[in-house]
Amino acid sequence: MVAADLPESFPGAIITFPMLGESFSLNPSGTYTLFGHTLYWYGAIIGLGFLLGVLYCFRRGPRDFGPTTDQLTDAVLIGLPSALVGARLYYVLCHWDKYVGDTVLQTLWNWCKIWEGGSAIPGGLALVWLFLWLYARKKKVSFGAIMDTAAFGLLIGQVIGRWSNFMNREYLGRVTDVFCRMGLTTGGVTYYVHPLFLYESLWMFIGFVWLHIWSKRGKRKYDGQIMLIYLAWYGFIRLVLEGLRTSPLYIPGTTLRASQVVMGAVFLAAVILLVVNGRKPHDPADLYINKVRAARAAAADTEKPSEDQK
Repeated sequence: MVAADLPESFPGAIITFPMLGESFSLNPSGTYTLFGHTLYWYGAIIGLGFLLGVLYCFRRGPRDFGPTTDQLTDAVLIGLPSALVGARLYYVLCHWDKYVGDTVLQTLWNWCKIWEGGSAIPGGLALVWLFLWLYARKKKVSFGAIMDTAAFGLLIGQVIGRWSNFMNREYLGRVTDVFCRMGLTTGGVTYYVHPLFLYESLWMFIGFVWLHIWSKRGKRKYDGQIMLIYLAWYGFIRLVLEGLRTSPLYIPGTTLRASQVVMGAVFLAAVILLVVNGRKPHDPADLYINKVRAARAAAADTEKPSEDQK
């Protein structure tokens, strides 16, 4: 069976991983009940990833990168709706014919039906960066420092959030016989496919651990460096995985996979910028966190009573 013959998802399918043994199988429900209401694990898992990512950023941002808690709160309040809108618009543009209604109002309403599914991370990232750049300019905060902080939140969010795709049996690759394949049994037939959500989750986890240790050791040379590494890291894995995906988004009117083209370009641009910036000398005093510390020290000195005042 070729990739085009596979459905986009396998709701309710029994999940197996041959590498874990023939007796291993799971059939998780996509919903749960709380206070008498039926809720979806998809949203709960994404929400958990978002919350843990925010908590990490709030802990490390003011201490290691410079933005204050208030500034990071602003970034979250700006970034969350921007991400939702951008992710939705990206998806809609790639399925334009599906969302065009008889009138302009009907078309706009179709765009807004995000509860019916349909969003893509690259679009969300693009709009978040735009609005946070505008925010940083207005507040005279280092955009690079905010982005370095946010990169860790994105990594955590993707490590955890990708497991929402596991609950829905989606974000899958073509049929394969590799040792780490995932089996999906439905209607008496088992399909063994690439578990792309698992590949991406593990890749982003490795990236998070590496960048956490690397940044703790003071390896960062300039503001924005961690975000560039994140973009190269994430761009590479999406470039690879989109080639295996059974339900890719296409650039309208072409056979080009939208996310593969976009994230391939992001990966290339990030690598070029990392190489170019890596060849430049960087003064540690130019890091935003060091400027903030210097300003705090200067303010503290001015508050100290002089010898004549004692």
